[in-house]
Amino acid sequence: MNKADNRAEHAGAVDMARIEVIAPNLKQRLSGVTSTIVQLVPVQARELGIAVFGPGLPESLPKMRWWQLPSLLRRPASGRPRIWHARRNTEMVAGLVLRHIFRAQIRLVFTSAAQRDHRAFTKWLIRQMDGLIATSRLSGRFLDVPHKVVMHGVDLDKFHPPRTANDEFAASGLPGKYAIGCFGRVRHSKGTDLFVDAMIALLPEHPGWTAVITGRVTSEHKGFADELRQRIAAAGLSERIVLLGEVPDVAVWYRRVSLYVAPSRNEGFGLTPLEAMASRTAVVASDAGSYSEIVTPGVTGDFVAAGDGDALRDAIRPYLADPALAEAHGVAGLEDVARRFRLENEAASLREVYDLVWAKG
Repeated sequence: MNKADNRAEHAGAVDMARIEVIAPNLKQRLSGVTSTIVQLVPVQARELGIAVFGPGLPESLPKMRWWQLPSLLRRPASGRPRIWHARRNTEMVAGLVLRHIFRAQIRLVFTSAAQRDHRAFTKWLIRQMDGLIATSRLSGRFLDVPHKVVMHGVDLDKFHPPRTANDEFAASGLPGKYAIGCFGRVRHSKGTDLFVDAMIALLPEHPGWTAVITGRVTSEHKGFADELRQRIAAAGLSERIVLLGEVPDVAVWYRRVSLYVAPSRNEGFGLTPLEAMASRTAVVASDAGSYSEIVTPGVTGDFVAAGDGDALRDAIRPYLADPALAEAHGVAGLEDVARRFRLENEAASLREVYDLVWAKG
């Protein structure tokens, strides 16, 4: 073992000679992009030399350290240029700086989840990429250049149907026989208020159900969350519409609820419906992000126009009236995820993009 290998081993870094793909994460806070990287990279690493780079990532992932950046100036042992797989503008910029200023031996791939017209600077960045990926057909419509649609997958080991007594709603200690959930950051863009309004309207008619909301409340959105609590208290439903805040393991809550609601007003891709379906839980969602491409109405759940609180309430009502419907759609959702949205499917499709980029030389 040479000195460089010894240093890498003791620093918990990867052997860069074997790394052909870098997945940068140039954002400290947890986000949907970060979650995607955390779930996907271990699957990619089974058949590909890949490493993450940047803050906010668990030490369990193969990781390139900052002091290893000079290794990008030369190619790995395979002789192919490394791929820098960006998912944010900052990461595209970093890749261009590495390639054109520091002469790094890399090719640039970008995944776009945005479902809006890109700004001029972003469009320019996108045109500099060697490979482009859209996370849904809808996001692909906003790319004016050739691309491949690769939808995200879900970790079926982490998100799975109930297996133990702790996975049942009764283990939560909350009232009711059935639960309906809404998980994610508590804020206006996520539609948490639309969910609360629907619950205030519906729960008095369905005494067997309890609504559970989990997710971070940042200081910026504390007033929004406080207003929701006041609204719930005024309706006399504080024991049946529960805001838990951040929980240690949200996966168990997907298993405890019979229906999951994703009421976002806007979204990039949005993994939560997939996580619910993998847990054998029916889903009602808005048509934000990729939700309309994930949920099959009348089979695995339903979706409504984003921001339409009345439609959301009406879509939820049949499930509260008939828990067997929620159970049936949950079973169908698990089958659909296992067929269409496995992480292995996403990893294989990304490898096809990488191979096309490498074929260009």
